[in-house]
Amino acid sequence: MVDILAENLSGKSVMGADGTELGDLYNITMDLKTGALDNLLVSPNEGIIPTNHGFSTDETGRIQIPVQSVQAVKDYIVVAR
Repeated sequence: MVDILAENLSGKSVMGADGTELGDLYNITMDLKTGALDNLLVSPNEGIIPTNHGFSTDETGRIQIPVQSVQAVKDYIVVAR
């Protein structure tokens, strides 16, 4: 697997595997004890309702997508739902 620097991911568009553009990557959360990545925090596009796509939100309304859902990172971050 190719290493990708986190700074290159900031602001990248996030898309569902079905082609739905969910929003833009805001941040990535991690477990400080283990160093494991937890969730992508995505600022949703207008009109996107996260619960309709199987995801929860944080207190600010950003979509929380488990890192395990990431399928590909190229022009978009593609996630399974």
